[in-house]
Amino acid sequence: MSGENRKHARVKFEHKRPVNLMGADGTWQRSASLLDVSETGARLAIEGSTDVLRAREFFLILSSTGLAFRRCELIWIDGADVGVRFIADKGKKKTQSSQTQTAG
Repeated sequence: MSGENRKHARVKFEHKRPVNLMGADGTWQRSASLLDVSETGARLAIEGSTDVLRAREFFLILSSTGLAFRRCELIWIDGADVGVRFIADKGKKKTQSSQTQTAG
């Protein structure tokens, strides 16, 4: 997969960054390594079967406590490597003016 047409720069890690994937409904979990990341997506190496990713949406858990996470959509699979796009939380995109208007 070529990165020439990417809109956002990717950060590639020299060492494996352990992360976990969890189904949006919480019924499955997989260990993975974060290979590279950008503002809009990431490339991961999955440990174990990728069959659970057929659900297409899941959480990328970035911290051991689960407090840092991103909701993801599966874009591609190549063996154990997968590409994901981060799904924006539409509820957090309020402007300052709309917050002020609803507060009054």
